[in-house]
Amino acid sequence: MNRMLGVFQRWPFAFAMLLCAVLLAVNLIVSPSFVSPGRLGATLATLAPFVLVGFAATPAILAGGIDISVGPLATLINCIFIAVLIPAGLGGWHLAVPLLLGIAMAVGALNGVLVAVVRLHPVVATTGVLFLLIGASLTVAKNPVNAPDNWTRPLAGSIGVVPGAFLTLGAAALVWFLLKRTAFVSNMLATGESDSSAYGSGVNVTVVRILSYTLGGLFAGIAGIALSALMQATGSSLATTYALLGLAAAVLGGATLGGGRGGLLGTFFGAVAIYLLQQLLTSAGVQPNLIEFTYGLLLIFGVVLGATLLRPRVTRRTA
Repeated sequence: MNRMLGVFQRWPFAFAMLLCAVLLAVNLIVSPSFVSPGRLGATLATLAPFVLVGFAATPAILAGGIDISVGPLATLINCIFIAVLIPAGLGGWHLAVPLLLGIAMAVGALNGVLVAVVRLHPVVATTGVLFLLIGASLTVAKNPVNAPDNWTRPLAGSIGVVPGAFLTLGAAALVWFLLKRTAFVSNMLATGESDSSAYGSGVNVTVVRILSYTLGGLFAGIAGIALSALMQATGSSLATTYALLGLAAAVLGGATLGGGRGGLLGTFFGAVAIYLLQQLLTSAGVQPNLIEFTYGLLLIFGVVLGATLLRPRVTRRTA
């Protein structure tokens, strides 16, 4: 027991990975065709927004903050693409992708400025932005708008033999991989663990925090594209659901809300675990409102787990 606990404390993603394995086994028992090759593309397309919104919530947490606006930001990007850009003739990928990601990163940077420069509490700042984004989504697409045929459709299926979701998930993973080869990720973790110590080591804490929220905005923009591919319609009503999902995936994957611990790998397993649980509950006939209740329980469970059992023990030395 102590050895297993030590593994969980050393690798924050291990618990979520184990939970994924258990839930996958149960899903296969309930529905043996769950991961059949014919359903793989559609399954990954449904999973992609879960994972990407979790990715979007992670950088702010690692830097010692929190961003609860990433879910509404993803739905706003979805609404802008389908209800604004496509009707305006700007729906081609070479125009839409830079515009959508630029908007998402600008919103992320705004959150970063409010937190790091204006010095608002992260919950207050991102809650205010959350309501602004929800209002903007409802203004852009008060009623559901169906998308005409567009370049995102293959992202919800397969491009040749490759599942289209690999492109959206792979883009975010590539960004993170490249950033890990720089000092940015280590500076972000150092800032989250102790901003005063990081500052004393020469880290520009303000810039790191702004860039962390900006990176979250980038991932939320990719999530909005993945959501558009999946729904082929506007989904402004999903804003609050995805706000909760992002945080739940990050904390279940081992990210500590105090900052300084976690990563995208853990968030990935956390999001997959939530998706597998959702599929299991849906197969069992559980009502959608109770499934959202389960998301809240998972968020609480992840926070408590990270603050107690999975928190590395600090050995105090006495003189």
